[in-house]
Amino acid sequence: MDMNQIIGFAPYILIVIVFYFLIIRPQSKRRKEEKQFAESLKVGDRVIMSSGIHGKVNQINADKGTVMVETGAGKMLFERSAVSVELTKKLNTPDEKK
Repeated sequence: MDMNQIIGFAPYILIVIVFYFLIIRPQSKRRKEEKQFAESLKVGDRVIMSSGIHGKVNQINADKGTVMVETGAGKMLFERSAVSVELTKKLNTPDEKK
């Protein structure tokens, strides 16, 4: 390979590197964070579902991957993956507007 061929491949290599840092790496980091959050979920935690429903974890079924959430309307069964990581963090973070 001479230098002109290497320079010709440079834009493609740059695109792959940018693609990795802007798309692949953040997605894998988010998946890892969601997995850790789902594993650390315990009975009594206040959570917000991805649909916007607020509640408290009442029961966890690890075999089926479901969570029983107690809301103002009663108890509802959700998939464990339906618990929103971002919204639950906001709920459990104390407000700094004092």
